[in-house]
Amino acid sequence: MPSLKLDSIYQGDCIEIMNALPEKSVDVIFADPPYNMQLGGDLTRPDSSLVDGVTDDWDQFENFKAYDQFTHQWMKAARRILKDNGTMWVIGSYHNIFRVGCQIQDMGFWILNDIIWAKTNPMPNFKGTRFTNAHETLIWCAKSDKSKYTFNYDSMKAFNEDVQMRSDWHLPICTGHERLKDKNGKKIHTTQKPESLLYRVIMSSTNPGDIILDPFFGTGTTGAVAKKLGRHFIGIERDEVYIAAAKTRLDHIQKVEDTTLFEPTCKKAEPRIPFGSVIEHGLLNPGEHLFDAKRKFVATVKADGTLVTPSASGSIHKVGAQLQGLPSCNGWTFWHFEDPRKSELQSIDCLRQQLKHELFAI
Repeated sequence: MPSLKLDSIYQGDCIEIMNALPEKSVDVIFADPPYNMQLGGDLTRPDSSLVDGVTDDWDQFENFKAYDQFTHQWMKAARRILKDNGTMWVIGSYHNIFRVGCQIQDMGFWILNDIIWAKTNPMPNFKGTRFTNAHETLIWCAKSDKSKYTFNYDSMKAFNEDVQMRSDWHLPICTGHERLKDKNGKKIHTTQKPESLLYRVIMSSTNPGDIILDPFFGTGTTGAVAKKLGRHFIGIERDEVYIAAAKTRLDHIQKVEDTTLFEPTCKKAEPRIPFGSVIEHGLLNPGEHLFDAKRKFVATVKADGTLVTPSASGSIHKVGAQLQGLPSCNGWTFWHFEDPRKSELQSIDCLRQQLKHELFAI
């Protein structure tokens, strides 16, 4: 059985090639299979011009049974080479995603999320006979319900301006300079995915050095983003034109040598600093006052690390929540102190970060 050729493209049938690769050898699979669009003839705009839709031979199947058989075969091959703690992403539209989802569950994968890619610039419905199809669906699944899969929660939250990232991703379709075209200005691949979509997929579910396999590599979006983020890729593609475009694209990407830039953020791994430690190390003193950012509320610091107000007492989190009438509160960001060296109130979280640096050299 051949060894893996990392950061390379295998030419040929994806089922045959995956069956020849070592078992349990890849960390993540991203699959953008044929959608079996079932288009009935040409699609025209109101001005009678022809819409450049998906009419490629690789998207044509005799019937649903044939498509289901193809899906089962490639997915079985993919499952064999996926590590036990690996995950798989499959993207599709309403034409195929429900049939694909059924096979995913029947085969023993464990669905973690379905992600809605809401297209900010979708192709309009030219005939006006139904709603504009403005989204596609990604199914993210683990190999089993026992898999200890990778999910970089803290990185994705930081990426989203410290707000928990949701399962609806509002991103544009691939256009402009990113869209690969031939010398005549025609799209090389009709369903080229935007790099922004793969960026979120790879950032969220892989670590630097992981191996990502794309069995329907096309013009190489998965490989391009993997290379930019310090991950390895394996692409499988039949079409020589697509492969040539992908290789040219990949050759133009400069590899970043500082791999520490790709390490995911993980707050859970950081040492925990209780508010009491801030007091015992003299960064705040008993009797000092804390305020919210607008000075609407004021609380007094006690020696045991709790706060007291005329109407509430307890931890920095509990008191902050009680004063606001909320079920919870992050006291580290809610409470502020007066720093005589600065004109504005300072968040007590800066004291926690200072203490982490002093105690743990973080």
